[in-house]
Amino acid sequence: MDSTQLRAMQAPIKERYKADPKSAYITLKAKGSIDNEGIACKVETGRALAVAGLHPATGGSGLELCSGDMLLEALVACAGVTLKSVATAIDIPLKAGFVSAEGDLDFRGTLGVDKEAPVGFAEIRLRFDVDTDAPQEKLDQLLKLTERYCVVYQTVKSGPKAFHVSMQRV
Repeated sequence: MDSTQLRAMQAPIKERYKADPKSAYITLKAKGSIDNEGIACKVETGRALAVAGLHPATGGSGLELCSGDMLLEALVACAGVTLKSVATAIDIPLKAGFVSAEGDLDFRGTLGVDKEAPVGFAEIRLRFDVDTDAPQEKLDQLLKLTERYCVVYQTVKSGPKAFHVSMQRV
């Protein structure tokens, strides 16, 4: 796909959102069920069933997916799609591109070993390695726009405006 095809595909969508801003608000959903056998949660991904469990650093077997890894994977996926979309839109040819994310956790926090230890990632590093002949100023623009338009990056970096948690009996 080139920039002309991308713009043509997105033009009617953008026009609809300009004419009717409320139509741009969409609720994404995820569902899971608690596994009665072990300490795991079965998450419906839309393509398959992903089983998340404890990380080995908290006593898990390592056979299930770690939700921290899944968060980083979602970041990599979103950032990669955004990078490719932006590169296409601003005519930066990419011969190859790779995205990686690393996050540092102190498991004392999540295990309650040290009440002062943070629960969650203390630091996340997102890296893009691209093979392109584009000049550095275009790569700087590509990075800036990728950061700006990546949903998962912006959500992790800034946090949502509101976060509601509830519990009810079934």
